Amino acid sequence: MSYSKTDLSNLKEFYQNQLLNNTIPFWFPHSVDPIHGGYLLMRDQKGDLIDDDKSVWFQGRTSWLLSTLYNTVEQKQEWLDGAKSGIDFMNKHCFDTDGRMFFHVTRDGSPIRKRRYYFSETFAVIAMSAYAKASGDKAIADQARRLFGECIKYSSIPGLLEPKYTNVRPSKGIGAPMIMINTAQQLRETIGDPRCDEWITKWIAEIENDFVKHDIKCVMEQVAPDGSIIDHIDGRTLNPGHAIEGAWFILHEAKYRNNDPHLIELGCKMLDYMWERGWDKEHGGILYFCDVYGQPVQEYWQDMKFWWPHNEVIIATLLAYTMTGDEKYAKWHKMIHDYSYNKFHDKENGEWFGYLHRDGSVAQTAKGNLYKGPFHLPRQEWYCTQILNEYLEKNN
Repeated sequence: MSYSKTDLSNLKEFYQNQLLNNTIPFWFPHSVDPIHGGYLLMRDQKGDLIDDDKSVWFQGRTSWLLSTLYNTVEQKQEWLDGAKSGIDFMNKHCFDTDGRMFFHVTRDGSPIRKRRYYFSETFAVIAMSAYAKASGDKAIADQARRLFGECIKYSSIPGLLEPKYTNVRPSKGIGAPMIMINTAQQLRETIGDPRCDEWITKWIAEIENDFVKHDIKCVMEQVAPDGSIIDHIDGRTLNPGHAIEGAWFILHEAKYRNNDPHLIELGCKMLDYMWERGWDKEHGGILYFCDVYGQPVQEYWQDMKFWWPHNEVIIATLLAYTMTGDEKYAKWHKMIHDYSYNKFHDKENGEWFGYLHRDGSVAQTAKGNLYKGPFHLPRQEWYCTQILNEYLEKNN
């Protein structure tokens, strides 16, 4: 199948309408904490609060979203004010005395948990860079660039952060180069930083050389430091949706680099390999985990359907189709789009459920927790609108 211009125009209208009239109103304005600042995001099916603790990831992610809407959709003061609330809360409460960030804090910002890795920091970088563009705040722009520099150190200097495991079986994950690619892209496309292009090139090369296995048509989630497969349960476990998120980061970079043919080929192969491994041929949707050699997977939720991989696959398939014209990507996009909006979308209350059983039935009804909030879904709907706007204007 292929998409006509009318189909793509209708899709653009659908994503834009879902974003502005369904997803965003579920969260805002009532999720902005009027007492302590930041965001209250742990909510049930109807949007009522089930816990007033705060995820530091989501203080950054949510501020990024609101600033991005202000920068690219409409200059609404409530979005800019809401974004500032998250920036101020992070700066007041979310940095430890060593400069590292916490992961989980109370409503008033008292620290509960700090993790070994630096994803809180990467989400703060994208939040600060987007807010600096929206507000013109030079001090926040400088802070974003400084924090990006710290993230580069964390990602490139071995031993700087406390390791999770002993050195008996050393490994590295695809998540670090992936998140740094996207962090650098967001920084570059808002306030700019001369380091971004060089480092993005390095991180893409790491993914291509160490994690993409063309001989077995696979993208590994974890490998040994030399890129070899670790033939143990953890080392064999794949996360197809995560790898496909990495594929669209690379396709996005290809577009930035004047449709770089090598990067288009790499991103599309990553998508191809992991669609084949991840798509549930019996029930539809993307399986959460699978084993590279088809062995049983350790995690008991391995065949559940989580919301966020579906957001990432919707983006990747649409981006691949609009960049290559290959009709298989239109077919895959329609499959994942139809499945997702039929199974995850809560048509009564708005937003998406987060967790489905393999057969597509809802496993639990919370819309927000430490890991789920206004990020993957609104980013997907926002970015797909941007992709289609650009494509339709170019092919008018």
